[in-house]
Amino acid sequence: MELPKVAAPAIAIAGSSEMFPVRRIFCVGRNYAEHAREMGSDPEREPPFFFTKPGDAVTPGGLLPYPSMTRDLHHEVELVVALGKGGGDIDPADANALIFGHAVGIDLTRRDLQAEAKKGGRPWDMAKGFDQSAPMGPLKAGAPPADAAIALTIDGALRQSGRIADMIWSVPEIIAILSTYVRLAPGDLIFTGTPAGVGPILPGETVMGMIDGVEPVEIRYGA
Repeated sequence: MELPKVAAPAIAIAGSSEMFPVRRIFCVGRNYAEHAREMGSDPEREPPFFFTKPGDAVTPGGLLPYPSMTRDLHHEVELVVALGKGGGDIDPADANALIFGHAVGIDLTRRDLQAEAKKGGRPWDMAKGFDQSAPMGPLKAGAPPADAAIALTIDGALRQSGRIADMIWSVPEIIAILSTYVRLAPGDLIFTGTPAGVGPILPGETVMGMIDGVEPVEIRYGA
């Protein structure tokens, strides 16, 4: 029997014809104080926690099919960092040297499925890790700035707005803490959390995620 040929997921690099190969996707939950509060948590007491998406959840955006099995699809705009090097038990002072580039991404969530999972004490996988649940703009080479504006619009109306400096845990701290749980590797992506204002996306709407200094990502859902 012939073995299947499986294409490796990859994302665009700004100004290059080459593609960045994606290995794994890690996401940080509730890393902006106001978002933590809107989700019912106390940001002053909660250490960072992580969940994952499959590598092939990445998509450059564009016209997408509306996800199945949900009536409450939510947007969460985020700074994404892509690792060009890996390691374990990384010191925060060394973390930026591991970063290949950064981009804007949207962590899409089937919120109704997540609520059911939380209520039943079950995993979030089907709420977070579904097909095309991680739209991203092209990577810009280098580590992200310590501060930049981050925002998301739906049909041109502002829904989320904040600043990277508002993160509870900085990018170097996130990398260092995550590296105590797993040994990080080249090709890993880290979605670093979302500011307040998360909410639903309806069929027919156009969503744009933006961070100053990088190319935006746009997704459109057919009516």
